Amino acid sequence: MLVRTALAARRKRDDLTVPDSPAGLTGDLALLAPRSPAVSALTEAASAGPKAIPLLPGERTLDRRIKFALVNACTLASIMLGMFAVFLSLHGHVTTAALCIVACVTFDGLDGALARKFGVASPFGAQMDSMADMASFGLATPVLVYSWLKSDAPIWLLAPACALIAACAAIRLARFNVSPKDGRFFCGVPTTMAAAILALSALIIDPKGWQAPVVAVLALLMVSTFPYAKLARVLRLPRWLLVVPILGALADWQITFIVLIGAYLVSGPLLWVRHRALAV
Repeated sequence: MLVRTALAARRKRDDLTVPDSPAGLTGDLALLAPRSPAVSALTEAASAGPKAIPLLPGERTLDRRIKFALVNACTLASIMLGMFAVFLSLHGHVTTAALCIVACVTFDGLDGALARKFGVASPFGAQMDSMADMASFGLATPVLVYSWLKSDAPIWLLAPACALIAACAAIRLARFNVSPKDGRFFCGVPTTMAAAILALSALIIDPKGWQAPVVAVLALLMVSTFPYAKLARVLRLPRWLLVVPILGALADWQITFIVLIGAYLVSGPLLWVRHRALAV
């Protein structure tokens, strides 16, 4: 009697735990049960795992991979030199740190030129370039400027000016990545140009307290909407205009540098006023 009752209870339990869906089946019965499309999709996704996106679009030949690696090596060199500039600035080696920033500017132009020449430009490379610009020009450069001017400018003025460089560089780089490109003008002072101006200033000009406000103005010009001519347009100027800076440098290279940088920074607002006048 007890055996018969136990068998009846077990048969009833089995009838309750075997539904029409495959979730309640085990063993060989689970293989025979039909699967819903949703379960099949989830199973295939889990078995496939995350898929890596190819960094180099197009044909992945050995030659293109080597060129792609060379281009990104230039970008990584810019990041490394930016870090060297930070470490050197912290130990007071301002001149060497400024030379590292100038080298970063060189590598920043080189990686883009090589990517276009070799035909290996990619979204990955564009993002890497932005990361390198932020590291070298948005972080290392203000550290250099702080080390350069800390003995001559008050800390309450110098520290915010240097921090403003980092903040404006981040805003400008993010805006550049999502904005349509103009082949003639930059919108605001390019981050690379701002870093080059500051690094060359640390190499050429003696540190003075009045330079801290200029640093803040330069940072704000990076996020302005003033149009600044690209280098290709500047080189199209008459030859005699390009000779004038050379003659001025022979007379007084510090004054010539200040005048050239001042003329470049003022050119943006002047072009903006001219474009507004023509639009009206």
